[in-house]
Amino acid sequence: MEIKASDVKALREATGAGLMDCKKALTEANGDAKEAEKILKEKGLAAVAKRAERATSEGRVFVRTQDKKIALIEVTCETDFVANNADFIAAGEKLLDITFANGYTQVEQAHKDVLLDLATKTRENMTVAKVNVINIPDNAVAETYVHSNFKTASAVVVKGSTADAVKQFAHDCCLHLAAFTPAYIYQKDVPQSYIDEQTEIFKGQMDQDEKMASKPQNIKDNILKSKVAKHVAEICFVDQMFVKDDKVSVAKKLEEVSKAAGAQLEFGDIVLDVLGK
Repeated sequence: MEIKASDVKALREATGAGLMDCKKALTEANGDAKEAEKILKEKGLAAVAKRAERATSEGRVFVRTQDKKIALIEVTCETDFVANNADFIAAGEKLLDITFANGYTQVEQAHKDVLLDLATKTRENMTVAKVNVINIPDNAVAETYVHSNFKTASAVVVKGSTADAVKQFAHDCCLHLAAFTPAYIYQKDVPQSYIDEQTEIFKGQMDQDEKMASKPQNIKDNILKSKVAKHVAEICFVDQMFVKDDKVSVAKKLEEVSKAAGAQLEFGDIVLDVLGK
């Protein structure tokens, strides 16, 4: 009997099994969906839904620059064995293919569909955790970096010049992001609630410090303010000491590169993807 594509799709959605497995099960069950589902369960092919509850702490971040865009896609799985498997890597490349081909900028069903058959084959829970796509404007350079463990990747756009020195700076910024993994790019990105929380933590530490007890309140207030400011600077990319020159901040280095290039440079999109974060 003829098996309808709609029936195959419905069975796949119900069980999470691969398309070919669903079609074979329906054929064996003479088109009976419930019987086909039973067959899949007996063969252990309908376990993807159950596996979806299991933790995915391994995986890779896939990166590609194409058509004046950069795509970073984070794909997670359960074990490093699968993360380093050729089929998993090929799936990551396919995810990049469909992202560029369809102009996707976020996780879509098409991304999830790529992993369904592979999840059935490996019997591991897999997810497309993130899709980041950034545009590369004219008169700008863009660099990417993927750490050797493939779990950390970064992309930086610097606008205002395409000089080699600017390109090198953008590359160094990618290295910086991977090395220091800042929580924020600019101080304006830091939530006030976080600043308030850290202020209370530092205040509590100071209250327990005997050396602080005799200091005037205005002095203690200034010390507290300084501690908070220092902490916020340490977690923001542009205020951190530059990875290639720890005597200047990233922002200051940008000014130096601007002057050397004879151009007014500014950062465009900046992305840091650390697996699981």
